[in-house]
This record gives sequence, C-alpha cells and structure tokens, in this order.
Amino acid sequence: MTRTMIQLSTTSIETILPHRGTMLLLDSVSAFNDETLTAHATVRSDAWYADAAGAMPAWIGVELMAQAIAAHVALLAMRDGGKARPGVLLGSRSYQAQKTSFPRDARLSIEVKELLRSEGGHGAYECSIVHDDACCAQAVVKVFQPTDFKLFIEGSVES
Repeated sequence: MTRTMIQLSTTSIETILPHRGTMLLLDSVSAFNDETLTAHATVRSDAWYADAAGAMPAWIGVELMAQAIAAHVALLAMRDGGKARPGVLLGSRSYQAQKTSFPRDARLSIEVKELLRSEGGHGAYECSIVHDDACCAQAVVKVFQPTDFKLFIEGSVES
C-alpha cells in the first residue's frame, strides 16, 4: 500500500470534506493519525445556526463531530492514495453538552478517536468539543460507509 504525505498546513478543508457553503462548519484540521483527528471551527455570528447573541446552539455539536469523523476517514483514504466513500451519521446514544450554546466567535477544537471500524463500513468514534481548554460536549458517534452509497440511499427512500 502506497501512503501519500499530507501536509495539513497546506491542505484546505474543502479538499478534505465534500460539504460546501453554509453546511461546511469546520475551518481546518491540525492533526491526524491512524486513530485520531483534531479539527477546528469558529462560531460565526452571521451563520444560519446563530441565535440572537450570535452563539451556536450546542446541538450543532453533533454535526461538528460528524464532519470531523468525515475528515478523518477522508484523510486516511487520501493518505493511502484513494478517496473516501460517502458515509452517513447513524447517531449517538448520548450526546452530552455542558452548555446550551457555544459563544459567538469561539474557536472550537473537535477531537475524534476511532473506537471501531468494521469491514462492513460501520464505525464508532469517541468525540469531544473543547473551548478554552474545557470540554464543552462529548459523545460516542456511530457512522456507516456503505459499499454502494447510491443503492443504500435508494433503498432507504423506498423503505
């Protein structure tokens, strides 16, 4: 297997993730290895999710975690000379946020650690969101990368 060197300092988040426009919530990735990744996001007061104070509701944290997981999967695939297959967020049994929102202009660090990756495409990640050196949210997030994404989606719609 050929591994490609990836320079995170020069790799844009748009190169890593398929999300675009207002749905791209991550700003960058600062570190990754076989099992972990650290990404960053800035709470934008003019974003679609912003409340009256310009804060991000804490429930958006699940999507931040999902995008960080997607970045991890994509970077592993890129490093191995390939491209990540699309995946879906299955959910989390327990998402715990210590606050109801993340403050305006906050620089959040999203840390993910792979707990499980199956041949069938199932995965689980331990995730946390950190702001000012304090953990603001955590969850174990489950994901799925079907072998044939189009068939998976079409089957889901027909069910």
